[in-house]
Amino acid sequence: MAIVPKRKHSQARRDKRRSNVWKLEAPTLVKCPQCGELKVPHKVCGKCGYYKGQEVIKKEA
Repeated sequence: MAIVPKRKHSQARRDKRRSNVWKLEAPTLVKCPQCGELKVPHKVCGKCGYYKGQEVIKKEA
């Protein structure tokens, strides 16, 4: 036999447990040192293609 709760948990108790799941946070953005565009940290810049001062992806002007 499986373990079954003796009493039903209330919706408030259930929702308190799930409250962190519904929370959304804005992504952290930093300025690219090459072009000044906002980008996600530790990722290649989508506009200029640079990462840590080196060109990783060649972008056409």
